[in-house]
Amino acid sequence: MKVFIAGLPLEVDEAELTAVFGDFGPVKSLRIIKDRETKESKGFGFVEMVNEDEAKEAIRCMNGANYYGRRITVNVAEDKGPGFNNGGSKGNFRRN
Repeated sequence: MKVFIAGLPLEVDEAELTAVFGDFGPVKSLRIIKDRETKESKGFGFVEMVNEDEAKEAIRCMNGANYYGRRITVNVAEDKGPGFNNGGSKGNFRRN
């Protein structure tokens, strides 16, 4: 199950977040989204957990929690489908 995390403090790294979610069960993958140019965290990311029940427990326990003084949002990641946020029309547009 893929989980979305928002409101992450900028100082949190993937190893630490993997350990935090690992307290609930095995983590299959984790990615903190970073700015392409600065390589700094954008404050959100995704974690994929092996077991759905453990992922739901992590969501239940962590959503709205205080993490480094920031309130984080943790919920089920929505599948936006193919082509979402991958450049789409590549900046092209149609004039009528």
